[in-house]
Amino acid sequence: MKALFVGLLLFCDFTSVAQHQQELSTLLEKKQVPGMQLVYTKKGETLRYSLGMAKAGTTQAVTAATTFQAASLGKVVLAYTALRLHDQGLLNLDKPLQTYYTEPRLRAQPRAAAITARMVLTHTSGLPNWAENPLEASWKTSALKLKYVPDSCWNYSGEGFVLLQKTLEHITGKPLQALAQQEVFRPLGMRNSSYVWHGEFDKDASFGHDDAGKPTEIRRFQEANAGYSLLTTATDYSRFVQALVKGQGLKPTTAKLLATPASAAERCAKPATPTDPFIAWAYGVGLATTSRGPALWHWGDNGDFKGFFIAFPDTQESLVFFTNSANGLHITDAVLRLFFGPGQYRAMQWLAE
Repeated sequence: MKALFVGLLLFCDFTSVAQHQQELSTLLEKKQVPGMQLVYTKKGETLRYSLGMAKAGTTQAVTAATTFQAASLGKVVLAYTALRLHDQGLLNLDKPLQTYYTEPRLRAQPRAAAITARMVLTHTSGLPNWAENPLEASWKTSALKLKYVPDSCWNYSGEGFVLLQKTLEHITGKPLQALAQQEVFRPLGMRNSSYVWHGEFDKDASFGHDDAGKPTEIRRFQEANAGYSLLTTATDYSRFVQALVKGQGLKPTTAKLLATPASAAERCAKPATPTDPFIAWAYGVGLATTSRGPALWHWGDNGDFKGFFIAFPDTQESLVFFTNSANGLHITDAVLRLFFGPGQYRAMQWLAE
């Protein structure tokens, strides 16, 4: 009832709230997405939706408390953590990471000595996304080779964020989970967020689903990995996104790094595309020039879980959604038009090009 009441404050009458609910439900059915959480915030008021099933073919409905895999949206939490440590004088964003920590998997890569936190956060480290499937036991000792010259072009890299994670763990002497609790989850009131599985999640965790809508599994991550293991809710993550757009917990000059292009996001080994001029990368988040003004954005993709957020610093307006489906990102543009109106948002177009 509280979410509905807030919805009335935002949209003035029940009809528009009910219409959004119906349109979202229709969209999920059309795209074979079993379940979804969505949180929209504007001018301090918040509207929440919990739709569909946590496991298809059952009566287990998605609620506001259902735990979703946030996938790569965990990278943004690590980025914010790194900026917090930068403000504390513990991390120089332009100092080579190897001066803090030497990654054994990179010992045969002399060019890796140039990689900095800035390069990792802007996906210009030159590292591949993954050397091997990071869910396989062999990944931890797999050879990690540079794919491109550091700081030469944009190449999305989960390996880079793991390198930064290990560096921050070495600097602080704390594992990522404890560090995230200290710097992010506890200060922002994200009580249902964790990089590792804990027992309370058994009650409400969602299954993933393949592109045919069939349930896959619940992954109970035992080790924190900034690239994919964040478990959370849209309510928690929306609190985090609002902290990003407000610069909460950061010095003003550091907060600007989240909304200022640090890389033109010129993709390695790929010809220029029509959307390229509208996309750049800041310290841990994508930037898009949209018809509603400049926006921060990022996506998450664990295969059978997909999510997305967009936020507008000028108005502090934001939208976060999580889905338990391989088809989850197919609804993105329709969701953006539903809440923000017709226009050019460009993030998904850029990813697809």
